[in-house]
Amino acid sequence: MEHGSILVPGRNCWRVEAVRQAEVLVDGAAYFAALRSALEQARDSIFILGWDIDSRVRLSHDSAGTESGGSLGALLDWLVRRHRRLHTRILVWDFAMIYTLEREWLSAYQLGWKTHRRLEFRRDACHPAGASHHQKVVVIDDCLAFVGGFDLTRWRWDTREHRPGDPRRIDTEGRAYPPFHDLEWVVDGDAAAALGALARERWRRATGQRVRGPAPAQFARWPENIEPRFRDVKIGIARTEPELDGNDAVREVGALYVDSIEAARRFIYVENQFLTSKLVTDRLVQSLERQVGPEVILILPKESGGWLERKTMDVLRARALGRLRAADKHGRLRVYFPAVGDQAVNVHAKVMVADEQLLRIGSSNLSNRSMGLDTECDLAIEALRGEDCEAIANVRNGLLAEHLGVEQAAVAAALREHGSPASAIDALRGGPRTLHDLQGLVPEYIDRQVPDSAVIDPEQPLNAERLSTRYLRPEQRASARHRGARYAAIVIALLLVAAAWRWTPLREYAQIDDVQRWLHRIQGHPLAPAVVMVAYLAAGLVAFPITLMVGATVVIFGPWVGFLYALVGSLLSAVATYALGQYLGAGPLERFAGPRIARLSGWLVHQGLLTVLALRIVPVAPFTVVNVVAGASRIRFLDFFLGTLLGMLPGLVGIALFVDRLIAALRDPGWIAYATVVALGVMIAAALVLLRRWLGDRGS
Repeated sequence: MEHGSILVPGRNCWRVEAVRQAEVLVDGAAYFAALRSALEQARDSIFILGWDIDSRVRLSHDSAGTESGGSLGALLDWLVRRHRRLHTRILVWDFAMIYTLEREWLSAYQLGWKTHRRLEFRRDACHPAGASHHQKVVVIDDCLAFVGGFDLTRWRWDTREHRPGDPRRIDTEGRAYPPFHDLEWVVDGDAAAALGALARERWRRATGQRVRGPAPAQFARWPENIEPRFRDVKIGIARTEPELDGNDAVREVGALYVDSIEAARRFIYVENQFLTSKLVTDRLVQSLERQVGPEVILILPKESGGWLERKTMDVLRARALGRLRAADKHGRLRVYFPAVGDQAVNVHAKVMVADEQLLRIGSSNLSNRSMGLDTECDLAIEALRGEDCEAIANVRNGLLAEHLGVEQAAVAAALREHGSPASAIDALRGGPRTLHDLQGLVPEYIDRQVPDSAVIDPEQPLNAERLSTRYLRPEQRASARHRGARYAAIVIALLLVAAAWRWTPLREYAQIDDVQRWLHRIQGHPLAPAVVMVAYLAAGLVAFPITLMVGATVVIFGPWVGFLYALVGSLLSAVATYALGQYLGAGPLERFAGPRIARLSGWLVHQGLLTVLALRIVPVAPFTVVNVVAGASRIRFLDFFLGTLLGMLPGLVGIALFVDRLIAALRDPGWIAYATVVALGVMIAAALVLLRRWLGDRGS
């Protein structure tokens, strides 16, 4: 940091730009209303960057009868038809296939094909494997911009009251969802123009199209009924971008967290969806270990929204909280979750306040992937005048008042009276709407099953080479020892997939009591069989582990339908990759893949059905590799097909039975249920061992 300033371009932010007006919009009702007002004044360009979008979402609850219609898609289409110069571009993450049945169906059609040609919709897949585009930015005419934690999708709208059972808090399919808390900046001036440049660069990388900026506007079209708390200030723009296609990695988001924590002297206030970042945890530990330092107030969700997250990210959070509490020798740490009555509020916000000196809001979670793997964008204001400090304190105190169910003046008075933020909060707690102590503990047996954060919450892409280097020894022969290593790798891959596909709608939306209804919706979807078959084809082409595909299919569709889908999908994938091997031929494949594939090919070419059967039951190579090599080796198709069918049946039956009993045990836990799962697992393993020995004897 230079000359006491926290924001330093090139170190912890991209640029520091002037704004005439800036305001923090708290919760979805305020943001959606302000956004609608701003969109209706757009004349040249609208850019929307997001992790997700749903054209059916309503920006206000009193607009159904207006000329532009009630939904986001209808509004955007109406605007471009009304204003001949207006061009709207929507760029969202090209999400993983597992999200297909959870997100809006045919969103490219809803926001692209069926709308005016000047409303363009694109999906952005320009990121490393396992990453996502997590920036949430809306830029209007380069003179007004919104940045924060909100996507324009379902399950986001709520008021600051977070009333339990609010009838307006329903999704696009008419289902209620829990209270939801998030924040968003709205800014104008040079900062908005800079964010327009960021959006155009993202569009260029994703589509190859260069878009010129709009003509300079005469004035910023500030949203109606929004009184800005910040005037004539400087705002820093911090980003995360992974290294890709010759573009250097950008890690301003993490650097700004580090510098903000180090700069704080009295009070660090944080609201965030996660707490798994090693970088942030390390710095907070160092701060808490000092004899004199700031109090640290963390506002987190009671638990993650999806059951997969609770078994992964919440474990990592528990470890981070354990480190922080161990370092808190001087009693300066408090960790809370907000609730209204007996209903916890889903904290999705990404906020940090350092003293009254810096206010930062954006898209970045306190997770490793937000520091280096995903794209992120945060805005931060550093106080340079007394009125700036007052405005920052006003935002922070307003958030505490919201969570504690008291007036903002009461928070300010308690802070003055007690001096200590923790003491002030404790004095105001206890009402029907309040902050509860968050223990964040997880059972020890779950903690033992979850690997470290480098796998579950990576800061950089975890490709196959990194995984194998980290967890596996070199594999030369298919010995029992190495098969065990492969099975361990499958478990690791399952956890990695759960994190990479993290929190669907599984992110916040797969509540454990809604999982069964979610599965029923997928099961009954008319296109579900087609989606499953396409998924198996895609998995085969990218050599995705077939065991994971089978397990996921059985979980989603149940043991019998799931077994049938898995069998047909596996055979379809096998035939497709067999055909690919036939097309490539043995020569190119051996030159490309090396001597091990050459040996496998030379062995297969003289064998028949029994060999394929053996390879399915005693795999010496991945599923896709065997298929491609079998095709390249010109093994008879009938032998290949029958060997695959007969060889996969025992494993598929075993997986279907095991997953079915495991799910039953999780739904209705008890010693009998767990004993059944263990016994079934032992029986399946024993059967496979006997079958392999029989095949070995036949092979001899």
